[in-house]
Amino acid sequence: MGARTRGLANNVLSSGKLDATDAISGTIAAGNIANDSLNNATTYGSVTGGVPAVASDPPSPAEGDIWYNTTTGALRFRAQAGAWATGGNMNNAKSSGIGGAGTQTATLAFGGYGSTAVIGFAETYNGTSWTEVADLNTARFGVAGGGTQTSALAFGGSSDPLVVAAAETWNGSSWTEVGDLNAVRVYLGGVATDSTAALAFGGSPPGTTAATESWNGSSWTEVNDLNSAKRYLGSAGTETAALAFGGDPVPSGGTESWNGTSWTQVNNLNSLREYIGGAGTQTSALAFGGRLASGSPADVGFTESWDGTNWTEVADLNTTRIFVGGAGTDNTSAIGFGGNPVTTATEEWGFVDTSFTVG
Repeated sequence: MGARTRGLANNVLSSGKLDATDAISGTIAAGNIANDSLNNATTYGSVTGGVPAVASDPPSPAEGDIWYNTTTGALRFRAQAGAWATGGNMNNAKSSGIGGAGTQTATLAFGGYGSTAVIGFAETYNGTSWTEVADLNTARFGVAGGGTQTSALAFGGSSDPLVVAAAETWNGSSWTEVGDLNAVRVYLGGVATDSTAALAFGGSPPGTTAATESWNGSSWTEVNDLNSAKRYLGSAGTETAALAFGGDPVPSGGTESWNGTSWTQVNNLNSLREYIGGAGTQTSALAFGGRLASGSPADVGFTESWDGTNWTEVADLNTTRIFVGGAGTDNTSAIGFGGNPVTTATEEWGFVDTSFTVG
């Protein structure tokens, strides 16, 4: 006769309920708890409650963990919250359309307008401090660009007073003039994978344009236009998968997605604005700063996160500003630098673990 097992039916009371005194209550050894983020828990609450009751907060709870602290009488919850933190200041204060490339810990910033004049200064950031590197060959503001800290492209802008079509590649140590855009423009949107693959869109003059151009490492080719002409817009992504958002004329929340061939209108920003900063990818982007209205302007530090479908309002910049430069990996890791009022300020976007008391 084989081993005899005890059926659950033996624990059913006459009321039809399970006997709560047998096998479903008591103390659970710490070593038997699968989630090691709750390794201080020794007793679980009632079957109906479902929340662990512990004498002290767990040492390293994971996002989504919830527990009841019997000592403080508090119900606690662990979540991650996005926030801006102060980074190292730039060496040169700059505003009015600063180009940016790279990641939060390996950033390249170039061009812009200083306190009194247009500048060609370029700086790199290592996650802690900025270092001056070789200047652009053509000093300019309202410039667009992208790529990495060691392989980037800068294009368009204004050398004051002339609007230019000039493009330059960066190899990690110096800038080289390459083929011009087909049309001069300033305050345009732009993204790049590296110095050999980029997309330029929008900007002005003449007027405000929807024109889009693609860079293949040697020349620019006109491709399908944006659905709406705009300037002072934010941008994110790569040459084959880009995102354009916000901008002017009339502060806009319009967002368009590029698939390598054409632009498609997608969901708007929650706050309509121009002079906006951006970073990230086509499906994971961050929009920050800007101005709400040109008629009765209100500069803001608003930040919104894009998940590929919708924009969600998150924590504001610590310093309200417009024309802030941006770079970053996605909507969890980005950097904002410079801006107007003309500043050297740098802010880093990331997620921090926070325990909240419920109620």
